[in-house]
Amino acid sequence: MRRYIWILIGLSFLLGKIDCLGKEQEEVPGTLYAKAAVLMDGDSGRILYEKNGKEFMANASTTKILTCILALENANPEEIVTVSSYAASMPDVQLHIREGEQYRLKDLLYSLMLESHNDVAVAVAEHVAGSCEEFAELMNQKAWEIGCKNTFFITPNGLDATVTDKSSGVCNSHGTTAEDLAKIMRYCIRISPMKDVFIEITSTPSYCFGDLESKREFFCRNHNSLYNLMGGVISGKTGFTGKAGYCYVGAVKQEGKTYIVALLACGWPGNKNYKWKDCTTLIKYGVSQYEMVDMEEVRKKYQPEMKVLVKNAKRNKIKE
Repeated sequence: MRRYIWILIGLSFLLGKIDCLGKEQEEVPGTLYAKAAVLMDGDSGRILYEKNGKEFMANASTTKILTCILALENANPEEIVTVSSYAASMPDVQLHIREGEQYRLKDLLYSLMLESHNDVAVAVAEHVAGSCEEFAELMNQKAWEIGCKNTFFITPNGLDATVTDKSSGVCNSHGTTAEDLAKIMRYCIRISPMKDVFIEITSTPSYCFGDLESKREFFCRNHNSLYNLMGGVISGKTGFTGKAGYCYVGAVKQEGKTYIVALLACGWPGNKNYKWKDCTTLIKYGVSQYEMVDMEEVRKKYQPEMKVLVKNAKRNKIKE
């Protein structure tokens, strides 16, 4: 059986060996603006590059990718959502839905993901779970199942929030890590049974809809500017709060490989485009520095006694 491994293409070829170790952070082209960043191989889930990737931080509206996939998995997109007074009271960014209005769930998910409306996120959460508190339990349970060990969500829209555990008295804040956020995006686009619908919604350039009584009409535009900067963009979600700064998580397919980028605290007002610079830097790094290689072909090309160095290998050699 053929075995495959990610290897680094570089000067090591000239030295007669293949270096399978990822490059150190300073070798990433340029300087990243984000305080925390991860570049993940979306196919295998391997982290190709990280900067403070395990640091717990606020993540703003990137939270909504989990809100969307949970809504798709736990409700029929054709279901009718009735707006509560609490949902209608959410701060900007808003769709300005009104108490008592009714909408098709799938329409609201376009509003959620393309325009990042906070009032819509609450309406969706209440419809799916009954309340934001119960929906948060679903979010944290799903995050744990995905493998996110350092994530704690309180709100479905990603607004900064804290909650005190009644039994321990510990105060927890809403947030995640760049690594966990990348894992959630990978789940949304590759693993979830509703991945195709998720990608359809998040990749739509614009969308029009109205309430069920046809009294109001809305237009939504996709704010994922990465679509204008490179080809192969699969999905993505921006975010911003005063605490989180500008955040982004997205997925791109280049040269047959899927890359996921997660950025947290990537600048504050005045530096809105930092996230796009960091994202393109990391994608270009992944494309230029990593290649999927058939180890059978490697054995044929190089000397049988050649050593292949593998970082954090679980065994001393590849079994025949």
